[in-house]
Amino acid sequence: MAGQTKLTPLGKKIKKRLVDLDMTQRDLAELLGVNAPYITKILTGVRTGAKYRKQIAEILGIDDAA
Repeated sequence: MAGQTKLTPLGKKIKKRLVDLDMTQRDLAELLGVNAPYITKILTGVRTGAKYRKQIAEILGIDDAA
């Protein structure tokens, strides 16, 4: 995809875990009650997602998403 933004270290961690769990960013967004583009913004560092990090960590079974 042209102009794709790089993932942050947190974004890479979340993305890898989504693949491991056979989940999509849309699945995660639905569980969090946000839209899918917001998840992309968290993964690329456009948004911190601080409000959702603990929830993301619990859903994905990773260390507190820091």
